[in-house]
Amino acid sequence: MPFTVWNGPAPTTAALASVTTGTAIKTMLQLATPSTTQIRIIEWGFSLDDPPGADGVIELLQTDVAATVTQHVAATGVVNLDPNGPTTLLTMGTSATGYTATAEGAIAATRPFDAVSLSSVSQESGLTYTKTFMPNAMPIVAVSRFLRVRATTPTTAADMRCFVTFEQVG
Repeated sequence: MPFTVWNGPAPTTAALASVTTGTAIKTMLQLATPSTTQIRIIEWGFSLDDPPGADGVIELLQTDVAATVTQHVAATGVVNLDPNGPTTLLTMGTSATGYTATAEGAIAATRPFDAVSLSSVSQESGLTYTKTFMPNAMPIVAVSRFLRVRATTPTTAADMRCFVTFEQVG
């Protein structure tokens, strides 16, 4: 059963808001797997409202340490694409599933799944990116780990929306 989650609360009376990347590495979206369930990444992507001030990078990776984030709400922030499906099993909390990190934590180990270079001079390319993983190449995030979408825009912040579509693997 697939779920989609964005780097902000689910839209209601207003559109999904973009979030500033800041000028240092910043976790824009984090998903925390529980001790009983892995997740398989189906697709991920992002869009920027403007190019960054200097070349940057957006990463999709698994880490062993949580960032401190704004907590998502399982029932509304992590959208089950099946209207009759259950709520996600992801772990919720400010050191779990959420968005817009205020502290990155001391990461000791990562498993990178994708990375995208951003150009500071081109507004034609690099502002929107989506990757759909082939069925035999879908990354699996281990139990008790964190999937992060991280942005590094070193000199000037950019406003970003990002998402991950995943399925839970028992």
